[in-house]
Amino acid sequence: MPTPRGSVVVTGASSGIGRACALSLDGAGYRVFATVRKPADAAALTAAASPNLVPVLLDVTDGASVATAARTVGAAVGAAGLAGLVNNAGYGVPGPIELVAAADLRRQLEVNVVGQVVVTQAFLPLVRMARGRIVNIGSVGGKVTIPFGGALCASKYAIEAVTDALRMELHPWGIHVVLVAPAGIATPAVDALQRDGEAAIAAYPPEGLRRYEATFRTFLQRAVAKEKKGSPPAVVARALLTALTARSPKARYPVGADAVPLTWLPWLLPPRWLDRLRFKMFGLPPRFGGAAD
Repeated sequence: MPTPRGSVVVTGASSGIGRACALSLDGAGYRVFATVRKPADAAALTAAASPNLVPVLLDVTDGASVATAARTVGAAVGAAGLAGLVNNAGYGVPGPIELVAAADLRRQLEVNVVGQVVVTQAFLPLVRMARGRIVNIGSVGGKVTIPFGGALCASKYAIEAVTDALRMELHPWGIHVVLVAPAGIATPAVDALQRDGEAAIAAYPPEGLRRYEATFRTFLQRAVAKEKKGSPPAVVARALLTALTARSPKARYPVGADAVPLTWLPWLLPPRWLDRLRFKMFGLPPRFGGAAD
């Protein structure tokens, strides 16, 4: 099967940004190995793409699943290796840090950080063969934290660090490592935020409800409304194509609605000023010590 631009693995390709990236790369002439967790998602991708897109079942939190996927892709590409690895799989745990369950926090980091590293380790030998590139899909949340998004933002800050380390460590072998950092992208994840937020509220103890329900619901309403007005996933796919093809790619591509200003605000504003801006943006009470116990 002809692959004029080489082969690329895209994780988390069942919907949203990952799906848009996989289909875009397929349209651009790459052979795409698009990883999903469910056979139904694999069938949906196959129906929407050319024969050069190959769905692969993979769960980034399951080491055996990752190893099997790497062997499958390795057998398919042979000595040609991979032109790119796109680490996109991830999800978010919303809620106040005081009430985030330890198990939920562990899973947040397992999926968004540990899983990405395990996948990179498994596929890096194939990337080396082609002197390909690694592109991590992070978030503007890796530069600026939002209230009730502490768990998710922690994972995105971690991906910033992992990407920076890999970029330096793989430099001697001529392997570019790039971060694409979206903000304000309208995807089905918006509906998941609302659903998961409501599920979290339903599980809070009475004192947690009393302290956080009103402000958390306000946050959910504003965050969902903002995301629904965001840029389409195609803007991320375009940035990804640039990251994979530019002769000398940037280390970081902020993309989507408000991505650039949100990236720079932490550098431009003192922390307390930035706090007040976030209070206003997400409807938190601005008065210090003003909440009843």
